Amino acid sequence: MTMGRTLSGAAVVMATVGCAPPSHKLPAELTEPLRQVVYVGPPVNAEVSYLRAGDATGTRVILVHGTPGSAEAWTDYLLRPPAGVDLIALDRPGFGRSGPQDAVTSLAAQAAAVVALLPADGRRAVLLGHSLGGAVVARVAAEYPGRVSALVLLASSLDPAQEKIHPVQPVAAIWPFRTMLSRALRNSNEELMVFKAELEQLQPMLSRVKAPFIIVHGTDDDLVPFANVAYMQAHLGGAGCSKTVVLQGLNHFLPWNAEHDVRDAIQWATSVSGVGC
Repeated sequence: MTMGRTLSGAAVVMATVGCAPPSHKLPAELTEPLRQVVYVGPPVNAEVSYLRAGDATGTRVILVHGTPGSAEAWTDYLLRPPAGVDLIALDRPGFGRSGPQDAVTSLAAQAAAVVALLPADGRRAVLLGHSLGGAVVARVAAEYPGRVSALVLLASSLDPAQEKIHPVQPVAAIWPFRTMLSRALRNSNEELMVFKAELEQLQPMLSRVKAPFIIVHGTDDDLVPFANVAYMQAHLGGAGCSKTVVLQGLNHFLPWNAEHDVRDAIQWATSVSGVGC
């Protein structure tokens, strides 16, 4: 296999095996006024960039993208935030404008970046995770059950049995091929290569999740199999209440092709009491 073919193949695989969102074509000046930065210490030790919109006094909702991706994936929500919501979308460590330059493959480290964006006054927040971001928010809810009021698990990947490594991925991780990939694809490949093991470590922690949760998943999701729904229902049973929304015929890209359902899920999550539905 020539270097060019390997690189091209790796890029195609990473755009498919990874959960890259459609690219937004909106001008940057629409989102730049919303951008802020926070320094996150160990284990991240880098600045994390995020976009913030809505009502600063309202319920905080933190949006966590998949892999690759960035905060700008949530532009449509940030420009029209739900009423009464303090909406934050972060660039996960290793993506977008957030440091470090290299991949941050640990779910614990990714979760630490989300924890840094929880309200400083101790109020609880709603966490929404798309794709790999679902595992990140589940980790936060397991480690800090008193800080999370509800979870929205959007096309989320939590079942380690569903994780597969494409044959091209190990090749893409080898020099010089990895240097030819964009930072986003390179870091996405690295975190996906160890994601199964990270989910296996997360599994025994999921019983600690006490927050209400809503699962929203499309039946035609080719990137994160629908089998993840049954896994989440079985392993997140400690929550006070839960809801599952099955979207017939829809694929993985629910933030963009099912915006109405996503907004309904956010509304549900901000309205539940944490004691019962």
